[in-house]
Amino acid sequence: MLAPILKQVKENLGDRITIIKIDVDKHQELASKYQVRGVPTMVLFQNGKQLWRQSGVLTKEQIIKTILEKSD
Repeated sequence: MLAPILKQVKENLGDRITIIKIDVDKHQELASKYQVRGVPTMVLFQNGKQLWRQSGVLTKEQIIKTILEKSD
């Protein structure tokens, strides 16, 4: 459900962002490190620093707004 939304976000923001999807079942150590308890969980990083995180599905508009607000 989230994949098409993320595709639209990427199309809208282009090279300004990189989207990485992690399979928490295959990468349990990483999920534990970032305390991912629910799926989907989105985490926004800039220069290696976590700026924001949210569990659940958001709309394209909500995601873009958050990225633009948090990364400025």
